[in-house]
Amino acid sequence: MTQGPMPAELPDLLRQHLQSAVAEMEREIRDQVPEYAGDDGGEYAKRVERTVSDTVAFFVDSVDHPNADARKLTELYMQLGEQEARQGRSLDALQNAMRVSSQVACRRFIMDAYRLGWSRETLGRLTDSLFMLLARVADAAAQGYAREQGQLATERERRRDRLRDLLVAEPSPGPETIAEVAVAARWDLPKSIGLVALPQGAPTGARILPPAVLADWEAPVPYLVVPDPEGPGQDRLWPALRRLGTAAIGPTVPVGQGAVSLRWARHALTLAERGLLPGGAPVRCVDHIAPLATLAAEELVGATAGAVLGPLLDLAPARRLPLAETLLTYLQCGDNAVVAAERLHIHEQTVRYRLRRITELTDGRFTEPEGRLDLMLMLSWLVRTARAEKSA
Repeated sequence: MTQGPMPAELPDLLRQHLQSAVAEMEREIRDQVPEYAGDDGGEYAKRVERTVSDTVAFFVDSVDHPNADARKLTELYMQLGEQEARQGRSLDALQNAMRVSSQVACRRFIMDAYRLGWSRETLGRLTDSLFMLLARVADAAAQGYAREQGQLATERERRRDRLRDLLVAEPSPGPETIAEVAVAARWDLPKSIGLVALPQGAPTGARILPPAVLADWEAPVPYLVVPDPEGPGQDRLWPALRRLGTAAIGPTVPVGQGAVSLRWARHALTLAERGLLPGGAPVRCVDHIAPLATLAAEELVGATAGAVLGPLLDLAPARRLPLAETLLTYLQCGDNAVVAAERLHIHEQTVRYRLRRITELTDGRFTEPEGRLDLMLMLSWLVRTARAEKSA
């Protein structure tokens, strides 16, 4: 059944009470919505009240002109939604203000219906039109809110990316610049950072990390910037690293020295992928300082190994590795053959036999205290490279 037109006098009747209706809505909003409480409610509250006034005026006009263009009004609500997002608030306050306004309007409609003898159909159509308009502007506010949130998220990501790049820049841009960009990116500046080098092609599903961790997945060697890696709350990060595959954790450094941590993390990752450092779990540089120092100078060590390890290098690989492992372990154990045997899982007499064999090959040169550090570094390089070759 087609509904008839609204009574011709209705728009004029509504206009007569327009200002009092708006004033009542504004009072109720200030009383019931804490965000707009007080005499003035602040600049934003005033803007909401002006929008309420515009909404009521449009509603009255739409009673007279059902096809009135609502684009200007919906744009106002989109801007309100955007501002809520920019201020970091939810839409609750705005939605509550709209709810309060609709309650005031409906209450006044009912009073006028009794006072002026409106028909039930007229009252129903008025309230239906009101709720349709409120649904429309509420949707506009939600659209503006979502649009601004998306833009804010994109801008925040850009700022976080810039901060991440600054933290690994060499030379460092300086603490003032880093602090300024950190504030813009809403990133709490830590006392220290640690860089984590990652293999390429980490599965997307495994990239869920704590929000404070900055990541560059597109770098030739992807990496993470971890704030305060030795601090509380980081235990949940390390299981996540295992899901990403082989990872190397650089040393913990002050905020301005991220490039140092990243350099060593990437170096450790390369060595782990070559089998020269342990695999199966994230490699921590702090646990492998001596091997890293030796292997970082691999070219120099390889070039001078003949002068230091000559007699051992002349042996076949199958004979060379057990002797080198035994001598290295013996030196690491403070020249204690018993402890060395336990660590190598062999008999003590086997250790002593191998040491005598080494003495024969080198004319006792490796028993001299001078140059022991160089010797241990060389032996560490020899053992690790031989093991890697053997397992390849």
